[in-house]
Amino acid sequence: MITCIAIDDEPLALKQLIDYIDKTPFLKLEKSFTSAIKALDYLQENQVDLMFVDINMPDLSGLDFLKSLTNPAKVIFITAYREFAVEGFQIDAADYIVKPIAYSEFLKSVNKTKERYFTNKEEAASIQTNDQFLFIKSDYKIVRIDFDTIKYIEGMRDYIRIHLEGQKPIMAIMGIKKVMEHLPMDKFMQVHRSFIVNLRKITTIERNRILFDNNIYIPVSDQFKDAFQNYIDNNFLK
Repeated sequence: MITCIAIDDEPLALKQLIDYIDKTPFLKLEKSFTSAIKALDYLQENQVDLMFVDINMPDLSGLDFLKSLTNPAKVIFITAYREFAVEGFQIDAADYIVKPIAYSEFLKSVNKTKERYFTNKEEAASIQTNDQFLFIKSDYKIVRIDFDTIKYIEGMRDYIRIHLEGQKPIMAIMGIKKVMEHLPMDKFMQVHRSFIVNLRKITTIERNRILFDNNIYIPVSDQFKDAFQNYIDNNFLK
């Protein structure tokens, strides 16, 4: 897990950064600030791996903030002005992102930074399973997950999010194809390139969509439609 802080004097821009960090599984937000001066106070007592820093801020700019640190963490600058990026690289910035920020650009930047500077920090996930539960190893921890607690699994590029009953989702760096290979076929089915569902947790199907709680609709794509329909037909009360 890569620990980080976010600094931006614009509350809406800072909220967007926080949202992007929260949805990126290998990032852990330790603190956010609307003032670079307050961030300096925090860093006197705390260490992080990565900082997201707006360049154009009052009192202390992002560039001056970085120059004031004696042993700074890696920094990704956020800026509305592309010309500031050159000076950012001169003081060893990892990358920069130009506002307005799309999540795709944010993810591209943090992936590049992770590969360049944190390749040994992240440990690839592995799986050990039996017929009742699995162990997932990720971020230096081993987590046991009972199959009966899994509602569905969401795949997002190089990682998965396992949605559980009564718990926060568990995320691991792993492809959805790999995790499917370790799930019992009588309990789980892939219904979309990005979704695996626990067949025993399905209660409502509506227009080729599976409805879970909190109004979560999971689509059944054409690629998996026939297999899913066969499952429904075999368990349909006529």
